[in-house]
Amino acid sequence: MRNRLFLSIFYLIIASVLILSGSASGYEVNKNAIALLIAKDKTGKTVGTGSGFVARPEGILITNYHVLVDAHVIEVHFPNGSHSDVEGIFKVDRARDFAILKLKEGFYSTLEIGDSSSVKPYDYTSALGYPSAQVMQQKDMVDGQLVQTYGFVLGIHSQAHPKIPFIYTTTPFGPGFSGGPVVNSSNQVVGLATIEGRSINLALPINSVKEFLNQKTTFSFQKLLNEDQASLEAMYYRGNYFLYGLGDANKAVTEFEKILARNPNFTLAHYDLAVAYRDLGMPEKAIAQYEKTLELSPDFPEALSNLGGYYFRSGKLDQSVGLFKKAVQVYPNFIQALSNLGAALNKQDQPGEAIAHLEKALSLDPEFAIANFNLGNSLFALNRLDEAHKKFELSQKQGVDFLSMHWKLYEIHKKNQRHRDAEKELKTILQIDPFNEEAKKRLSELPIFH
Repeated sequence: MRNRLFLSIFYLIIASVLILSGSASGYEVNKNAIALLIAKDKTGKTVGTGSGFVARPEGILITNYHVLVDAHVIEVHFPNGSHSDVEGIFKVDRARDFAILKLKEGFYSTLEIGDSSSVKPYDYTSALGYPSAQVMQQKDMVDGQLVQTYGFVLGIHSQAHPKIPFIYTTTPFGPGFSGGPVVNSSNQVVGLATIEGRSINLALPINSVKEFLNQKTTFSFQKLLNEDQASLEAMYYRGNYFLYGLGDANKAVTEFEKILARNPNFTLAHYDLAVAYRDLGMPEKAIAQYEKTLELSPDFPEALSNLGGYYFRSGKLDQSVGLFKKAVQVYPNFIQALSNLGAALNKQDQPGEAIAHLEKALSLDPEFAIANFNLGNSLFALNRLDEAHKKFELSQKQGVDFLSMHWKLYEIHKKNQRHRDAEKELKTILQIDPFNEEAKKRLSELPIFH
């Protein structure tokens, strides 16, 4: 449902994506069972898109509950060009964020349902869905590209619901993936792509859903809409859509504050209200909401890491390190927290301790640019200059371009008497900061080349 990816100031993820064409491929996932869902209001206006998959040949489709919020009708489109209508709703679970729908009579391709209880760390996972940005609608024609992403399981993550575990995975979910299948190496569905666009990608274990697949009685979208008027969860997902989908933090704040006026202990509303305040440039209010989140849910890893980021930038290094360490203690494979902890330990002049955390982050994701940069800083502090040089260059190739990195590269080149390379770094610094007097001075002191 979300139309843009939430870009956290505390992390950077580089993900690989494969676009599946309509022709036959080497992948065994039955792509014709994976549907593009278009939610429309009573005027026929599209209010969001999502994904889903068919679990039973008679047309039993699974998706996220939040895909249905504010929808009067759902259009269902398949990669082979066929489409269907939703005849009714068997089941919605607002807390777990899933819905089971009944499509019009027909015979449908299906995906095999697996056993999510067998999922363990480092298991392969793949997610399939339709990115919102690639969905084209023209009158009666709808076109969307089915995308497959890859990763592996990092652990089980309870988020703010201790009784609702999620599969925590490196497999990225883009906007529009909501409700799409997460499959294992045997292409069995083990999860439902549920929480996207944050530093942690979470899939609802399919075992939470499959016990309801034998439902017989359906109800209508109108009944759902009437029920949603009093639903805090519907308000929460609407606020998420404002914040992450439309990029309207002000509307999101209004929605989250309505929720908290009715239920001050709605943990996720506090967390996303913090994100909204952050986007509005209100750090004090953001910090207060992160702190409230942790008061209600002390092991909420993203709140720990994000609050630690605020403390880090304000110079409260001891508090920052403590929060990052707790985030890693709660979820040892939390890549962003590992990198953040390494950066904070570097600031505390503990590069030796930082290296272990940064190397672990990179063992989980070698393409994690910020972790490579932070590791370069650790190695530089230990005078392991050749190794630092390699890490800085790698992080540059991965998109990092910090002024401090260019200063360190200058120092490395100068020490190794690579004057031309040193000159290049100083000129880069001056491109970034044209009034940097120190760079001008150092440049004037270098040998002149003809």
